Amino acid sequence: AGTGVEFDISMRKLLLIALLAGCTFIDSGPPRNLDDACGITRAQPGWKREMQATERKWGLPTSVQMAIIWQESKFEARARTTSTYFLGLIPMKPRSSAYGYAQAIDSTWDWYRDATGNPRARRHNFGDAVDFMGWYTNITTKRYGVSKTDVRNQYLAYHEGHGGYNRKTYLQKDWLVDVANNLVDRERMYRRQLSTCT
Repeated sequence: AGTGVEFDISMRKLLLIALLAGCTFIDSGPPRNLDDACGITRAQPGWKREMQATERKWGLPTSVQMAIIWQESKFEARARTTSTYFLGLIPMKPRSSAYGYAQAIDSTWDWYRDATGNPRARRHNFGDAVDFMGWYTNITTKRYGVSKTDVRNQYLAYHEGHGGYNRKTYLQKDWLVDVANNLVDRERMYRRQLSTCT
């Protein structure tokens, strides 16, 4: 009889441990104020560690990472692009495969996983997403001499792809150039805030 009670208590302990462990993987969504870098890193200390690790590994400043993620996904783990519809009914443009924090498309993500030997990397995992950004921007720097601190040109290459950036396809997209220019101000804001975080 005693063995059955001990087994029952052990099972309850295991269930409790499994439940608590599962809670650490629950996506609580993005922080409320995305204009406050210190608030973001306080709310998500794991993100701060991951961005610092990416900065050490790839040389991409945390403020640049944050500005690009803000633009791409607003810090939503499972963000997806939406389809374009005519009159709200007829699909005009199919939805891109861009997904996750970094909005990486399928083919570029596969390239990243092969190149880095990280086949388990997931786009909705924040650490994987920022490592991807560091890896991609590092290639941009090597190919085109774009500084890691130059958020404008890093973002244009990120959005258009390396081939598009080389062909200057962004020059036909005034809206994209405006977005990239505005990111300069956001990156500067985040950098200033991060320097004062306690």
